[in-house]
Amino acid sequence: MQLSVFFRNTLFAIAIIAIAAPMLHSQTTEEVPAAPSSVAAAPAAGPPQFPVVDPANFTSETPSKDTVNAFLHEFWGYDPDRVWQIQAIQKTAAPGVSKVTVLAAQKTNPQIGTLQFFTTPDGQHLISNDVLPFGARPFDAAHKTLVAEANGPSRGAASKDLLLVEFADFQCPHCKAAQPTVQRLLQDFPNAHFVFENLPLPTIHSEAMKAALYSVCVAKLNGNDAFFKFADLVFQNQEGLTPQTSDSTLNDAATKAGADAAKVGSCSLTPDAKAAVDASMKLAQTLNVNETPTLFINGRGIPMGAAPYETLQKIVAFQSKEDK
Repeated sequence: MQLSVFFRNTLFAIAIIAIAAPMLHSQTTEEVPAAPSSVAAAPAAGPPQFPVVDPANFTSETPSKDTVNAFLHEFWGYDPDRVWQIQAIQKTAAPGVSKVTVLAAQKTNPQIGTLQFFTTPDGQHLISNDVLPFGARPFDAAHKTLVAEANGPSRGAASKDLLLVEFADFQCPHCKAAQPTVQRLLQDFPNAHFVFENLPLPTIHSEAMKAALYSVCVAKLNGNDAFFKFADLVFQNQEGLTPQTSDSTLNDAATKAGADAAKVGSCSLTPDAKAAVDASMKLAQTLNVNETPTLFINGRGIPMGAAPYETLQKIVAFQSKEDK
């Protein structure tokens, strides 16, 4: 699994939880934002007690409290037990750059985590360990891009009102492990439109590109249903994706999916097949994601190893309601 630069924004939500209420185990690759930076002392039991807000700590007019609250709602609103308090919005030495300090906790846990980040003069980005989208609707740009450009094999509802897009590598063990989670989400949310996008990582997975090319051709020659049968078989027999055995593994999967393996193999060598995979990889690059598997929920990118199913379920339900 290669590390993502951009989509630690999801771990933005997880970072606080790891200290304030240990319901998730964040990955050691967490980069964004680098929080909580401290944990304030609190009573031994009972709900968190936030300190009194000092008006003197609000020296910057932008972003407004309303914008910060809307932003945090987008990230944390799926969890009704999450509470937070904006502690400061301050000017910095850099013109137009503001420092935002937020305290956060769970209603039933007295521990309080501190989150700090900087916002850019355009009001569209935040800076912590990286540059991330900011604002009242931080996922909208990615959502719009995916609606327009995520054209891989699809299943589920025809409507894209709830759009789930997975970027995956057929040779990635984490992607194989994530497939039952994807299946379960589609069962629980029949209104979801699911799209699979190839993101082979050939520098670490020698047969990933070949598998992606085969998958494109199965879909092209036999349709979406055949593609998902093929994909399931390849993931199930992932150990066969070696330089010595990948041809037989992929041909077998194509045949069992109802495709003509010889035609699929020939198709996989064509410029059109390569262009389709390249387009999927370019889309991932546009969204600054290079970790597999990554799941987008209406534009909200989530490394799938970062949260348990129950949390993903809450996020899908939340985004579905939030984006109506």
